[in-house]
Amino acid sequence: MIPATARKILRKLPAVDSLLQHDALQKALANQPRKLVVESIRQILAEKRHFVLTNPESIEGLSIPTEDLIVEILARLEAISDYTLRQVVNATGIVIHTNLGRSLLPRQAVDRLQTICRTYNNLEYDLAEGRRGSRYVHAEAILCEITGAEAALVVNNNAGAVLLTLNTLAREREVIVSRGQLVEIGGSFRIPDVMRSSGAILREVGCTNRTHRRDYESAINDHTALLLKVHCSNYRIIGFTSEVSLPDLVLLGRKYNLPVMEDLGSGCFVNLAQFGLVGEPTVQEVVEAGADVVTFSGDKLLGGPQAGVILGRKDFIARCRKNPLTRALRVDKMVISALEATLRLYRDEVQVLQDVPTLRMISLPPASLEERAHHLAAGLTRSADSDAVQIEVRQSHSQVGGGSLPGQYLPTFVVALRSSQMSTQKLETSFRRHSPPIIGRIESDQYLLDVRTIQPEEYSIIEEAFAALHSNA
Repeated sequence: MIPATARKILRKLPAVDSLLQHDALQKALANQPRKLVVESIRQILAEKRHFVLTNPESIEGLSIPTEDLIVEILARLEAISDYTLRQVVNATGIVIHTNLGRSLLPRQAVDRLQTICRTYNNLEYDLAEGRRGSRYVHAEAILCEITGAEAALVVNNNAGAVLLTLNTLAREREVIVSRGQLVEIGGSFRIPDVMRSSGAILREVGCTNRTHRRDYESAINDHTALLLKVHCSNYRIIGFTSEVSLPDLVLLGRKYNLPVMEDLGSGCFVNLAQFGLVGEPTVQEVVEAGADVVTFSGDKLLGGPQAGVILGRKDFIARCRKNPLTRALRVDKMVISALEATLRLYRDEVQVLQDVPTLRMISLPPASLEERAHHLAAGLTRSADSDAVQIEVRQSHSQVGGGSLPGQYLPTFVVALRSSQMSTQKLETSFRRHSPPIIGRIESDQYLLDVRTIQPEEYSIIEEAFAALHSNA
């Protein structure tokens, strides 16, 4: 039984058709599909009815003005009509931010994407022979040119590359891997799980912190298919440690006629030691060291689209290509065109540091970062001239991210904000709810904007958000 007070309030709620006649919603109908406008109205009315019916003690004297309903309806319309995958400003200082889309594509790759996507193309057509061809040839030549590998295959991501390789070369046979290399990557995906799904049999050797060549050798038997080395790109073990180097593992593989595979995780083509980052082997070094198969990501340190790359001996790659799983893991024209365009930039070892955004951000010198931070701080001061928020430029640190180079930091400069009118947490929330959202980080009760990952064209967005925040404080 609905109380009389509730019935009275519910009767006063306007009908959908009545609300549709309101000038603000008539304007909305000119820009939005009618069904979205109607759905927004229905959702808001349903919420009001639910509140009235479930809160009998709070509705005495309750008034729901039509103008207030219109404001809520328009806000809901904006929310349900907006894209869910949106642009954000990365002010965290984490260059390869997994939650924020990882690496930015180079301009050349974006231009190539637009060309390929708006035209027909020879994705699976051999122009020389005039017949059906293979989509896998397009990026293969440039991969082999840069790395020195005999052959290459591109699939949807590195987990897929590892899965396909193990399923092809080691199904129902043993794969020997050091216990200290049984890594877990983002989303709780683990090497043992991927291996199990591939049909290969895991044979752990050594201890968490120390594995020796004799551990591998004593585990080799008639059921051994290959020796696997996994680069620990997302964590480090320090102290009393030992692992078998790739050249030593290759020698062991040659002795017993076993292929050696290395899963690099992040595919790095540039020596990062010049920027103070150590311990990340390049793909070229691994190929030169004699690995028979190498797998890595296309969207981390390489700086391209999400993809998994398999490099190695022609016979092994040919077998992978024939595996039925390859079709399930295959990439489309967008990935291939963006990856090929990105890879071509590596032909110029100097210019690539500027052309690939990931490398450009990693290689930014402290002096340039300090200048950028002061520039941003000055813009914020101009956009909201007030003592309500303290604006300070100070030194801090950035990270490469993306499961790469754990425990290593890049010196940077940040713009640190602290408000006298709101908490630092509320400051962070306000920036995050701006359109487009701005994602920074909190340290020592200050909201930090790390200029290493802020693109030059995004400074005005931050200034606009700061001005709006100040005016609403």
